[in-house]
Amino acid sequence: MARDVIVVGAGPVGLMTAGELRLGGADVVVYERLPQPTRQSRGASFTRRTAECFEQRGLLERLGPTEPADSHFGGVPIDLGMLQEDHYGHRGVSQFRTERMLEQWVGELGVPVLRGREVTALRQDGEGVVVRADGAGGPCEERAAYLVGCDGGRSTVRRLAKIAFPGTEGRRGFLTADVTGIATRKRRIGENLPGGSMVMAMDLEDGVTRVVVHEAGTPPPRDRDAVAFSDLADAWQRLTGESLHHGRCRWISCFTDASRAAAAYRSGRVFLAGDAAHVQPPAMAQGLSVGVQDAVNLGWKLAAVAAGRAGEELLDTYHAERHPVGAQLARNARAAIELRLTGEDMDPVREVVGELLSHPDAAAYAAGMLSNLGVRYDLAKGDHPLLGRRMPPARALTLADGTRTTVAHLLHTGRGLLLATPGADPHLAAAAREFTGLDTVTATWTSTPGEAADAVLVRPDGYVAWTAPGTADTLTDALARWFGGR
Repeated sequence: MARDVIVVGAGPVGLMTAGELRLGGADVVVYERLPQPTRQSRGASFTRRTAECFEQRGLLERLGPTEPADSHFGGVPIDLGMLQEDHYGHRGVSQFRTERMLEQWVGELGVPVLRGREVTALRQDGEGVVVRADGAGGPCEERAAYLVGCDGGRSTVRRLAKIAFPGTEGRRGFLTADVTGIATRKRRIGENLPGGSMVMAMDLEDGVTRVVVHEAGTPPPRDRDAVAFSDLADAWQRLTGESLHHGRCRWISCFTDASRAAAAYRSGRVFLAGDAAHVQPPAMAQGLSVGVQDAVNLGWKLAAVAAGRAGEELLDTYHAERHPVGAQLARNARAAIELRLTGEDMDPVREVVGELLSHPDAAAYAAGMLSNLGVRYDLAKGDHPLLGRRMPPARALTLADGTRTTVAHLLHTGRGLLLATPGADPHLAAAAREFTGLDTVTATWTSTPGEAADAVLVRPDGYVAWTAPGTADTLTDALARWFGGR
């Protein structure tokens, strides 16, 4: 029997997608081209919203200690301390550490991760997708109802699905490495240097320092595999006068300032997520973060449709909701790189941006883009401030039996939630019981925030799809749209 979903790519996005699918009841398998997990660590930070996504599934604490990450736009700092809401991200988290945590999680959920299996062809029809792959045992084919490509910026799935990838070509080259045995001054959000050069250094763990260098006028490297640590160390010394040559390089790579977003996140039964759907310079800790949020948006929807609980129209909301986020990310990345690396000619603009970001409203808007807490989907008509936004997962509630809990804890199952206070219309719970894929919880808000409501419908990804009062649509309309047939 064909599987429900094949996920291609066992990076953080592919593993998160597989876990979300499995929580929704889908039969899913992960294909990974590499035979073994890599110690590479391209992503070393993630945003506040991504931390909340992990927290919603009980995963954040599995990562162990992290450090709060400051915020900036193109090197212009944002004072997060003057904002009412916590926008601090998490830094110092090696990507392989995140991958290891997620692979353990999907293993507990029973998801097989098949390594050394490289996708070479695919074809789809009205009933499913046939994937051809090369592996240790030779070529093989497998059929599934759907395919999700989470296989990076050079995505084979995207190419095979013939999905266009418009954007800007890279004009600048960057070198990055994880190095031990050095004690350079930390430059956690990067340090601008004369002429448009930049250096960055931040702690990871176990004495490892993440180092990034951009030397103005340096074109993108033609051969990523030919980059040597001596290239980075030489450039660092030219720019700072410090020597890193004595350090021990654990991993080195290069990247450019290319910025792209796929023209479509869906082509029939094929979907894209993460870097397969959008690429940008990793200067704002956005790539891994936005990819994980793609996974959390897509997983529950695809699982519901594969199980027959919802119609195909639910899948169209993935592109509708996430493509604008990817497009904004591509635009923001281009703007931030130009602001940061244009050189002294940009100094007046930097001063103006700094003055603007000193005002709380402007800082909150910019911080919301960078933390991803500012994402708002068009989920229903209404004027409630939470409608279309994420329900803060730390929001505390007291259940009918006196137990105190949080929204995050209630979302661990990956199901939707109808949260109703004792004073809410009693018919709401009865209406919700006619639909599958969600839990009805009666509780009182432990605190009374300004946006509190008598009842709130929270999707499995944590976004508010309906409130009472504050939403023009009925609860039944919202339930039918997001949780399918009865």
